[in-house]
Amino acid sequence: MTTRIACLGDSLTRALISVDYLDALARRHPPGDLRLARHGANGDFAYNLLQGLDAVVADPPDVVTVLIGTNDARASLTGYRTDKAMQRKQLPQRPSADWFQHCLGAIVERLRAETDATIGLLSLPVLGQRLDGPAARASEQYSRMIAGVATANEVTYLPLHERQVEELRRADPPPIPYRDAPPRAGLGVLLQHHLLSRSFDAISRRRSLVLTTDHIHQNSRGAALIAEVIDVGLLTQRV
Repeated sequence: MTTRIACLGDSLTRALISVDYLDALARRHPPGDLRLARHGANGDFAYNLLQGLDAVVADPPDVVTVLIGTNDARASLTGYRTDKAMQRKQLPQRPSADWFQHCLGAIVERLRAETDATIGLLSLPVLGQRLDGPAARASEQYSRMIAGVATANEVTYLPLHERQVEELRRADPPPIPYRDAPPRAGLGVLLQHHLLSRSFDAISRRRSLVLTTDHIHQNSRGAALIAEVIDVGLLTQRV
């Protein structure tokens, strides 16, 4: 029997400037076992995802995965271009931890009320690769909030952040400082990928990054961890 999965998120799920974790997830199963639907938009905050749930509930899947909050976490960092992000994504208020938790809780509540899907909330990929740096700490803080929302709403928590921390500790990467990637930086990655025919992994290697191309978007190693956490946490016993 085919399992229908809706994957909700931001640019990591849209996969224009990240390795596609949906493809990585599909490759972990025989052809036809999974039918994956992509619901991701570049730059989305939890608020934007909440506004776009109609397409998900209109055709309810068997499983829903939610990977959102990276941009909310980035907005908590000094130097993030909050005003531009608010304008670009039409946010009605400034991003905050409390608002993120409210929006994520509302996402889960609607999915539970209007679908019978099994729901999994992923914690965030690690921002940057300095685990003691402010970016990584922000992704850890928001991941703890995601765990709290999952517990409060009795849905599955998928520990992606914890799994990526393990991978980074094992790799012991060089302590490269985190630099936030504005929208034009994503264009730079796309140009390298499409015009210069550089793989996302090659871009990572040139920058000495282990899981990402730009401290945010995933290479194949990072995407494989997302697929692994979804598969082990939600699908292994189901498919």
